[in-house]
Amino acid sequence: MKNTVTLVGFVGNNPEVRTAQSGAAITNLSLATTRSFKDGDGNRQTETEWHRITCFNGVGKCVAEHVTKGAMVMVTGRIHYSRWTDSEGQTRYGCEIIAEQVDFLAKAKEATPAEPRKRRAK
Repeated sequence: MKNTVTLVGFVGNNPEVRTAQSGAAITNLSLATTRSFKDGDGNRQTETEWHRITCFNGVGKCVAEHVTKGAMVMVTGRIHYSRWTDSEGQTRYGCEIIAEQVDFLAKAKEATPAEPRKRRAK
């Protein structure tokens, strides 16, 4: 069995870092992926989806130090679903990507990457 996802997109916010009770560093960011397609009338359409990305320890530290809003990154990791009960007793569901590797493709101010940067968070 395998649970692997690879996303390439633009970072929607500066990474947020927090520390768990265990002392582990946790870094969160949002990632936008956009796809283009033609609708039934032949008109080009685009659709953007936002993904919640969670990075732990070394990967999270590297992402927090080197990634800013607007950067293009490639995230490889796994899909994690969670379920909880909110303060009003309603069951809530969530989905996030647990990053195992993040490749930095382009800085925020670059329109398109000339070549991928060599830096990699692993």
